[in-house]
Amino acid sequence: MQTRVWLSIGSNVERKTNIVGCVRALRNAFGELVLSRVYENASFGFEGSPFYNLVVGFDTGDSVEQLARVFHQIEADHGRVRGGAKFAARSLDIDLLLYGDQVVRQGRLELPRPEILKYAFVLGPLAEVAGSATHPVIGKSYGELWAEFDQGRHPLSPVALPLN
Repeated sequence: MQTRVWLSIGSNVERKTNIVGCVRALRNAFGELVLSRVYENASFGFEGSPFYNLVVGFDTGDSVEQLARVFHQIEADHGRVRGGAKFAARSLDIDLLLYGDQVVRQGRLELPRPEILKYAFVLGPLAEVAGSATHPVIGKSYGELWAEFDQGRHPLSPVALPLN
């Protein structure tokens, strides 16, 4: 059975190279992707270079654990070193936002990810590509949630970055 998953991808270190490389690696691993636009936004929670962020969706039969292994390998292939501060510069960060409409609370794994409701760089791109989908806990569409969000709090600027 195939499940639609949504990921948030970000980079503020060699960001063009790392975002393009990540999308290529995801396409090689999972096939056809749904891509939001790429957005630039200021770093959040620390002083650092601006990030590029986007949301990616695809259908998969892989488990959450299998996906995590693939994502960690892609991050490592792009210079990600784990174990640093939560809010710090990143060569590449891939976060699983949604696994279908499943609600999961297991140790560090929380789906849907709370960041969806907290950060413009997650909710904005998600609303762009899955605006009519409904948050499985809140019961509102991502488009509705984005319309209600204080978008001026953490502004996003679209970036022309070809990913095809």
